[in-house]
Amino acid sequence: MSASRRIWGMSVKKFVTGNFYDEAVLFPAVKKVRRAGYKIHEIFTPFPIHGLDKAMGLRDTSLHTAGFIYAITGTCTALGFITWALTVDWQLNFGGKPFFALPAWIPITFELTVLFSSIGMVLTFCYLCQMAPFVKKDHFNLRSSDDTFVMALECTDKTNEADTVNFLQSLGASEVQVQYKETGWWLGSYDKDRKRFERREAAAH
Repeated sequence: MSASRRIWGMSVKKFVTGNFYDEAVLFPAVKKVRRAGYKIHEIFTPFPIHGLDKAMGLRDTSLHTAGFIYAITGTCTALGFITWALTVDWQLNFGGKPFFALPAWIPITFELTVLFSSIGMVLTFCYLCQMAPFVKKDHFNLRSSDDTFVMALECTDKTNEADTVNFLQSLGASEVQVQYKETGWWLGSYDKDRKRFERREAAAH
């Protein structure tokens, strides 16, 4: 059976998931899984775990780079608009000061720099994490937001499910199982869309 399939336009992939209840067991398991050549789709944890991103081989975030770009955009927007408004479009004499009075523009320039950077970084973070009102994603295990760490390994056409399940169990994982999950997102609510999705999947069989 193929490791991925499409159900009513939704791309569904096959995963092998396992639960871990101790960080001391999870970290060595992550290293052994990567060393064995398996692809870790994601590890879901109820709270941030220091060093897990490095153990998974994830690169550093580029959110700070995006924040710098947004900040420069805010600075250029403020300086450009004020320069055009007070030196070209509507020249005003403020106590004999020159039209291009840069020191007087520092406060509003700083404020727009912070405003663009903060709002831009929040929106970028929400986009990268696919967080927005009415945006829903499939869950591998609802307890991953409560009391367990869930490791999801992405399967390919060459993946042996039985060997993968036995391998995770040997690393200390419990409740190891094969799941078909939608990796993207959809608009709607869990109580309605999930039921329709399940009915459509059953009909596809």
